[in-house]
Amino acid sequence: MDALGGVFVSAAGVSTLPCDNGGNTNVFAMSPCLLKISKGDITKWSVDGSSDAIVNPANERMLGGGGADGAIHRAAGPQLRDACYTVPEVRPGVRCPTGEARITPGFNLPAFRVIHTVGPIYDVDGNPEASLRNAYRNSLILAKDNNIKYIAFPAISCGVYGYPYEEAAKVAISTVKEFADDLKEVHFVLFSDEIYNVWLEKAKELLQA
Repeated sequence: MDALGGVFVSAAGVSTLPCDNGGNTNVFAMSPCLLKISKGDITKWSVDGSSDAIVNPANERMLGGGGADGAIHRAAGPQLRDACYTVPEVRPGVRCPTGEARITPGFNLPAFRVIHTVGPIYDVDGNPEASLRNAYRNSLILAKDNNIKYIAFPAISCGVYGYPYEEAAKVAISTVKEFADDLKEVHFVLFSDEIYNVWLEKAKELLQA
């Protein structure tokens, strides 16, 4: 086994480590970056509080909503909504179009920044795969441009937006792999056992080939 940044990664490229929430974090090598997949609460995630960011699966208004979006706003406090409100509208009621990304401070969150992105509604979007890939890619570009070295994603569009888990996992993992040279760690912090298991199997398929 090789030591990679204090984490032991097997020749197959994956290691399982204890996670703070009592579960496991599965670690994959995307040299020189690490991909970490865990089940947990993304609002509690942080690495160093100065070069880390969580990704908020926002809606186009960016003023909070249900699911992870609402949870992130509640944890960050009202200052997050105020900061989002100051983001210029690109058209009435739209601050962040589907597939794009915006960045704000994290306020009361342990993570330094919040990157807000809007994933596609699977049954409505004309090309949901392209829109989802853009959501991940633009979040990662924004992270790079703001010197973020550690980033945590939820499963974008896999809640009420109805994106099939396996298809979403393939898009997510293949896209973050493109940015391995720009980040130290990419995390997926997932809220359900089903999504976690799909992400884990897809990572093994795409990163251990």
